[in-house]
Amino acid sequence: MVARDYGQYDGIARALELVGERWALLIVRDLLVGPRRYGELAAGLPRIPTNILATRLKELQAEGIIRRAPRSRVILYELTPFGRELEPVVLALGAWGTKALGEPREEQVITPDAITIALRSAFRSEVASSLPATSYAARIGAGGLLVRVDGPALTVSPGAGPADLAFEARPGIQRVLTGELAPASAVESGVLEVLDGPVALLDRFADTFRLVA
Repeated sequence: MVARDYGQYDGIARALELVGERWALLIVRDLLVGPRRYGELAAGLPRIPTNILATRLKELQAEGIIRRAPRSRVILYELTPFGRELEPVVLALGAWGTKALGEPREEQVITPDAITIALRSAFRSEVASSLPATSYAARIGAGGLLVRVDGPALTVSPGAGPADLAFEARPGIQRVLTGELAPASAVESGVLEVLDGPVALLDRFADTFRLVA
């Protein structure tokens, strides 16, 4: 069943055989945020061909990484306990890759699920513990996220709601997370647009979410 066989008895080789095919790890990334319907997965990966999505889902199910959610009236895909063990790997890989993103290309997009994982990768609980509880409403494309920071606790949920600061994020927000782009410069360049609340809270956001080398 494995499309890629490295012919090596090695954990890294085996891991790549399981999730190294194109799109597989991005499916895992989105399912780390929560269970998803087929259509929701397709919407979060707008360039994936439908036949490839169907194939990857079957492969990941066959290997015990994802499953159809039990007792659900609709078909939902979710990670198994084995698949959820990939979370620290995905967070670390995302943090590492973000440092090499460079300037966004015109055709590149960001999605709420991708930003959710980026925020979880960049969250500095030790810094947040010394700051007042703060909520952020982030508009990302046609979707949105409600980000709540309360001491060392981080909650990121889809949708909108009351927040101390509301902003729209565009491709390039990851450069704020790496510290490459200061909040003021992000606003000036259009990477971030403050919709409601004090602009000064962007500095708190940047302090709370930072990918440190």
